[in-house]
Amino acid sequence: MSKEIKHYLGDKDVQVILGTLLRVGVIVSTSIVLIGGIIFMSSHTQAVVSFEHFKPEEAKFSSIADILFGVRSFDGLAIIQFGVLLLIFTPIARVVFSIFSFLMEKDYMYVLIGLIVLCVIIASLYLDVTH
Repeated sequence: MSKEIKHYLGDKDVQVILGTLLRVGVIVSTSIVLIGGIIFMSSHTQAVVSFEHFKPEEAKFSSIADILFGVRSFDGLAIIQFGVLLLIFTPIARVVFSIFSFLMEKDYMYVLIGLIVLCVIIASLYLDVTH
């Protein structure tokens, strides 16, 4: 006689997982930014930097694909930007995990709210509202 045991994540379990997710995300992204900074500083010791004019249109890594290509070639700036991307995606991962935990609990109102929050975050990343 086999009994089927259903174990759902309790509120405390979800909070611990979410807290750990955020903590690990921040620590990993900070470590990657630090490593990228060390690589960048060690390879640009003789570089002269002018802070008079900032030209963002001349950015070396302007897409995720460019950043990943730069990470593969151990470019310090690309590694720094990859760490920043991880830092940005950490709360997004938290929202996605929350949606799945609400799905497991069959709490569809919070699933809908989580999906709306996720859509707002994604839209804010892709929409340029400056004119």
